[in-house]
Amino acid sequence: MARVPSNSHNCDVLVIGGGPAGSTISSQLSEMGWDVTLIEKEWHPRFHIGESLLPRNLPILERLGVLRDVSRIAVIKYGADLSLPSGEDYRKFEFAEADPLQPSAFQVKRAEFDALLLNNSLAKGARVLQGTKATAVSFGADRRAQVTTVNDAGKEAVWHADFLVDASGRDSLLANRLKLKIRDPQHNSAAVFAHFDGVRRRYGADAGNTSIIWFEQGWFWTIPLPDGNDSVGVVCRADYLRTRRTPLDRFLLDSVASCPQIARRMSRAKLVTEVYAAGNYSYKAKVMYGDQFLLVGDAYAFLDPIFSTGVYLAMESAMRGAETVDACLSDPANRSCYLARHAQIMDRGLRRLSWFIYRFNDPAMQDLFMASANPLNMRKAVISLLAGDVFRTSVGGLAVPAFKLAYHLLSFIRSKPGRSGASRNSA
Repeated sequence: MARVPSNSHNCDVLVIGGGPAGSTISSQLSEMGWDVTLIEKEWHPRFHIGESLLPRNLPILERLGVLRDVSRIAVIKYGADLSLPSGEDYRKFEFAEADPLQPSAFQVKRAEFDALLLNNSLAKGARVLQGTKATAVSFGADRRAQVTTVNDAGKEAVWHADFLVDASGRDSLLANRLKLKIRDPQHNSAAVFAHFDGVRRRYGADAGNTSIIWFEQGWFWTIPLPDGNDSVGVVCRADYLRTRRTPLDRFLLDSVASCPQIARRMSRAKLVTEVYAAGNYSYKAKVMYGDQFLLVGDAYAFLDPIFSTGVYLAMESAMRGAETVDACLSDPANRSCYLARHAQIMDRGLRRLSWFIYRFNDPAMQDLFMASANPLNMRKAVISLLAGDVFRTSVGGLAVPAFKLAYHLLSFIRSKPGRSGASRNSA
């Protein structure tokens, strides 16, 4: 006979995961008056990458009541820059070009940032259980979710909730258990990353900006952090990572050495954390919701972090998700309509970003990003997208379609015999 758990509990909403998505949706639903329980398998603070926020994060932080607190633990960034492997030149993209009212964002250490958000959800009234892992999930005929948990002390409990939110990040708890998770066939990439001391930053107001540097196998990022260290990582083709015959730290340093632009900036850099790796980097679940659950943030989909959209997408999906869950609980008869509408909006934003991400390493895309020409104000529209403006019905007017047309034309030109080495200034 199966052992009956000693503790049985009830709540309106059970949230799995205490990252930015889980903390955000828990804070909002608690403020709306719902009984919310959040379980998090780890103890905060803990190491995490994804340290770069976007201007569109700031209104969310303000709504959560933590904007001032976050500003105290952050580096201000005014944009990002892109560069090719050799030479010293880089192309700068400043958020103010797209929206003078949102000219900046933050770089944060995720250990501090995530802990701040989690504590905020506790302050707003959510029940927060750290060191607690979900071990089983089921959905009953009574339209309630049942989740079995176990904490670090080995104590088991069963939670019964009217609604389940999966904010488990790349663990993708529900997507994996329900066999919904699929690797993105158009973007099979991997990442290797760590924190370093002594990385040479850009000068002046650009010192807080994210840098993206292309190289033959993919691209590097550098993200300045508040403690003087920098997050450095390489996103590469999975087959490149499979060629590794050395420890991860050596592999990362050898990759850096192969790219002159970043090698110069890291000539005096020293590792200050463990080196981490993540495979099967991009993925998506087949569905975002069911009658009794919703996937938010990386629990649903993860895109390549080229444009630092990860934390923003997680928090935006959580903010919108809170309104959706509130509507579902308040008006159960129409929950399918609320959930379908939420999924439609989120998927539209993901598709807009995916178009750029799938083509980011293409030479024609590199030409366009590095070009000085700016017909139809394409640059402003693209920066707006990169700042997180992806959920409006129409973004950028004709400029975004014009950018896509220019890309396809340039791709065609470059595909002609003898044109593969076309000048990058020709765009």
